Amino acid sequence: MSACRRGHVRPCHLPCSPVPLRVPVSVEPENLQKNWLREFYQVVHTHKPHFMALHCQEFGGKNYEASMSHVDKFVKELLSSDAMKEYNRARVYLDENYKSQEHFTALGSFYFLHESLKNIYQFDFKAKKYKKVTGKEIYSDTLESTPMLEKEKFPQDYFPECKWSRKGFIRTRWCIADCAFDLVNIHLFHDASNLVAWETSPSVYSGIRHKALGYVLDRIIDQRFEKVSYFVFGDFNFRLDSKSVVETLCTKATMQTVRAADTNEVVKLIFRESDNDRKVMLQLEKKLFDYVDQEVFRDNNGTALLEFDKELSVFKDRLYELDISFPPSYPYSEDARQGEQYMNTRCPAWCDRILMSPSAKELVLRSESEEKVVTYDHIGPNVCMGDHKPVFLAFRIMPGAGKPHAHVHKCCVVQ
Repeated sequence: MSACRRGHVRPCHLPCSPVPLRVPVSVEPENLQKNWLREFYQVVHTHKPHFMALHCQEFGGKNYEASMSHVDKFVKELLSSDAMKEYNRARVYLDENYKSQEHFTALGSFYFLHESLKNIYQFDFKAKKYKKVTGKEIYSDTLESTPMLEKEKFPQDYFPECKWSRKGFIRTRWCIADCAFDLVNIHLFHDASNLVAWETSPSVYSGIRHKALGYVLDRIIDQRFEKVSYFVFGDFNFRLDSKSVVETLCTKATMQTVRAADTNEVVKLIFRESDNDRKVMLQLEKKLFDYVDQEVFRDNNGTALLEFDKELSVFKDRLYELDISFPPSYPYSEDARQGEQYMNTRCPAWCDRILMSPSAKELVLRSESEEKVVTYDHIGPNVCMGDHKPVFLAFRIMPGAGKPHAHVHKCCVVQ
C-alpha cells in the first residue's frame, strides 16, 4: 500500500470488515469496488463468521503500478466499514513489491477475527511456535521477511516460455481452540492461447498447472513443520478440456482453418453448422472464444459442462472439493451493465475454487452432519464483480475435533 513503508508493519486501529475478492480495478474501479464490497458484506451479514479468510490475486490489476491507490482505498474501506465493526482483530498481507520481478506475486491475504472469538493463534514459521493474535496489522511490500507467512513465486522454468508473470502462493497457519490448519492463497497459470489449448487433451497449460499445484502441495506437507489440515483457495485457472468441449458443442459442425498468409500458422478456426445456411457456431482464435449460445454456460449453472472439468482429478487423493452448484466463475464482462454476461475471450470455466485436504474435509463434513450449515457458492451473480466472480465456502468447524464439549465456531473462506 502506498502509505506503508517498504517491509514494515502498519498497525490499524479502525474497525475492520471481510470480503471475497479479486479486486476489480481495470474498469470503473470505484463503482466496481462499491458493488464488490456491497455483495461481500451481504455474505458476511448472512453467514456471520467468527473467523474469516479472504484471498485475492492480481491485486492492482494488470496496471498495478498505476492502480495501487485503488488498492489502498479498498483496504481502508474494508477496515473501517460498519459491516466489519465486530471484527476487532485482523491481519492483512499485501504483496505490492512490483519492482521485484523475481518475487512479486500480486497476492493479498486478509484474515478477520470476530470479537466473540476468544483465543486464536497464528504460527510463526521462523520461531516455529504460535503467537496469540491481537489488534490489527497490515503488512505490505516485501513479505519475504515476514515470519508469519510463507510466500513463494513459482520457479521461472515453471512459467510458459520461461517468461515471468505473477504466479505463486502465500501460506499462513492458524490455531483455534486446538484445531490447527493452513490457509494457502494460490494463483496458477492461465491459458495463453485458445488455439494451443484446443490442440491436445489434456492441454499443455493443464500440465503446467498440474506441476505447479503439485509443487505447492509437496511444499506444505514437507518435513520442516508439523503436518496439519489445509485449505487451498484462489485462482487455479482450471479450464474445461477445450478439445472435448469444442467437439461436444460443435458435434455436427464442419471446421474451417484460417492460416496467416506469411507464416502459414493457424490463426482462426471457424465451426459452421452442416445445414441451416452454414451458420457459424463457434469462432476460435488465440484470445477469442465466440460461441453462438452463451446460455449453455448458464443453464442449470452450467453443470452439464462439469464433466469436462477434469484438472482436479489428478489430485483426487490429496484434495477434496464440495459439489459445485454455481456457474463458471470466469471470464465475466467488466461492463457494469452486464453482470451476467461472459466475455468472448475464453471458454467459461470454474477457475476460482476452494479445495481442502482429506483431514480438512473431515472437519467440514463432520460439522455438517451435526447441522446442515455448509455453503459453497459464488458472490454477486447478477452484479458486475470484475472478470471473476468471487466464490466462498462457509461452514462450522469443531475446534479440538473429537472433544465432547468443543465450542463450534463459524468460519468463512472466500476467494
